[in-house]
Amino acid sequence: MMKLELFEEALCCSTGVCGPSVDENLLRITGVFESLKNSKKIEANRYNLSSNPAEFTKNELVLKQLQEQGNGCLPIMIVDDKIVKSGSYPTNQEIIEITGIELVGTKTKNDSCCGGNTTCC
Repeated sequence: MMKLELFEEALCCSTGVCGPSVDENLLRITGVFESLKNSKKIEANRYNLSSNPAEFTKNELVLKQLQEQGNGCLPIMIVDDKIVKSGSYPTNQEIIEITGIELVGTKTKNDSCCGGNTTCC
């Protein structure tokens, strides 16, 4: 089973709807992780620095990145104990390429299920 982990900066909520404006990227990532919950091939976990600080200190890769680069390296995506992306959220296409699983219902204006054409889905 593939293990996918996303370590994020301190957020008041995972969806991005609690601040002064909606963060569409956080909404997209929330949708991606919701769709991965039902997968029998992937264990997907998301950790927030304010809610899950112990996960950050337990993971040597994340701890080293934070010590060397500070919080600017977040978010960090780890797949099977290897950092595959840091400093920004992975696109849906990157997640599809890494996991081999088609994501359903997670398109956004810049990262749609139709390769950028937001009217075809």
